[in-house]
Amino acid sequence: MMKVHLLGLCLAALPMLAAAGEDARLEEGRALAGALGAQLKAELMTAMQADGPVAAIEVCHVEAPRIAGRLSGDGATVGRTALKVRNPANAPTAGQAAVMTDFAKRMRRGETDAPPEAFDVAADGSARYMRAIPTGAPCLACHGSDIAPAVQARLDALYPQDAATGFRAGELRGAFVVAWPARPPAP
Repeated sequence: MMKVHLLGLCLAALPMLAAAGEDARLEEGRALAGALGAQLKAELMTAMQADGPVAAIEVCHVEAPRIAGRLSGDGATVGRTALKVRNPANAPTAGQAAVMTDFAKRMRRGETDAPPEAFDVAADGSARYMRAIPTGAPCLACHGSDIAPAVQARLDALYPQDAATGFRAGELRGAFVVAWPARPPAP
């Protein structure tokens, strides 16, 4: 009887052990998204203070992909996406778009004080962490409705298909994404 009870406890613990492994990726996703956000914000604020929003555009254009590239590795790919993209290379997958649509609804309803996040694990063991990027007041210089002519000219030159304007403070601007590939089957 005791052996059956212990076996039951062990079997019941298996999902928790699997979840603990997934939790490691969740925490890693949070850390990597946080690092991308912090490093990008620091670079953007430095550029804005030194040379204004046109210089900040250069940071997003050149430095954001470099920062994401430096943070990617050990199986994780780090990046950004949005429902309204400036750079077509950052276009969302259908799954990412669905998550961001949910984020936008939650933000409009005021359901959360912190940016919404999502963590999903697929049947093949691949995983994805996403965290919303709310539009801050400084973002409006390049992403708002009233963009200065010099800023608009630079945006037009770098991003002829730009759709990432017309935002208001507090709206969903996009999302940080951390993705892990499928895991090989266990031996």
